[in-house]
Amino acid sequence: MPRSLVPAAALLAALAAAAPAAAQDPPPPEPTIEPGVTVAGVEVDGLTADEATAKLRSFFNRPLRFGLGGKPMSVRPGALRSVARISLAVDAALAAAPGTARRLEVVVRKGALKRWFRKRANAFDRAAVSSRVVLRGLRPRLTRPKPGRKLQQYPARLQLAKALRTHDRAVGAFPVKTFQPSVRPRDVGRVVVIRRGSRTLTLYRPAGAGPMRVQARFPVAVGLPAYPTPIGDFRIATKQRNPWWFPPSAPWASGSSPIPPGPGNPLGTRWMGLNVGAVGIHGTPDAASVGYSASHGCIRMRIASAEWLFERVRVGTPVFIRSA
Repeated sequence: MPRSLVPAAALLAALAAAAPAAAQDPPPPEPTIEPGVTVAGVEVDGLTADEATAKLRSFFNRPLRFGLGGKPMSVRPGALRSVARISLAVDAALAAAPGTARRLEVVVRKGALKRWFRKRANAFDRAAVSSRVVLRGLRPRLTRPKPGRKLQQYPARLQLAKALRTHDRAVGAFPVKTFQPSVRPRDVGRVVVIRRGSRTLTLYRPAGAGPMRVQARFPVAVGLPAYPTPIGDFRIATKQRNPWWFPPSAPWASGSSPIPPGPGNPLGTRWMGLNVGAVGIHGTPDAASVGYSASHGCIRMRIASAEWLFERVRVGTPVFIRSA
């Protein structure tokens, strides 16, 4: 071997022996964030990029808590398709000087927010429900009214979007508009129930939601078997003092002439016509017929009783006629 090659060979051997030692040197430490640095108020000093990313992701994904109609509810940002720019915030934090406060920007997708609120409103909104008269058994009662409500979507969207951007998770109650029903128990007034079988008329007065109270009860005459008083739910459609009697177009009235107000008028002094055919509640000069099936479909009362009732009902008063 030539003498000039010995130093070169020795040098190669030395390099080969040193190579494994260099390959096992520890990697340089990952950079960490300087002391006192915060992102959106979250302390991230001393953290690596991965650690800061995990901490900020957990911070952003906290649920937003709000109230709707008096009920506490919550939603996570992901359900609103909102995204935080965490990578940009972490890069800015790594480059920040000690004691620096950095922002965490949030992308709020307005379309997703609108769809979310529209779905909430569809489940929450309701029309006002008025009180109405229903018959349970043979006694009328008033249903309980319910106010209407409507979620005010636009201001609520602004409220939630602001909370997302400021990382405030206590959103508060969403604005709701309420509507009062047009008919409440005190607006209903009195109700008449006629029992055709027992030939009685009962006047009920309201006492708030629930069963109505009996105000007065009278014996009446109802229709003959050939001309039965109709069964059903009706209302008073017209009221007349000292009415004329006009013969209806029926065989039993054929050849009759109109009768003016006066002692001989078959309608007495008061007429309360129902919204069915020529049927009504009226007085009768034939007091002896009261308590029997004696009319051609109308409900007859004694003169004084009809006058008393006339002053306490109005056009639109419900009249329930039953076979009992």
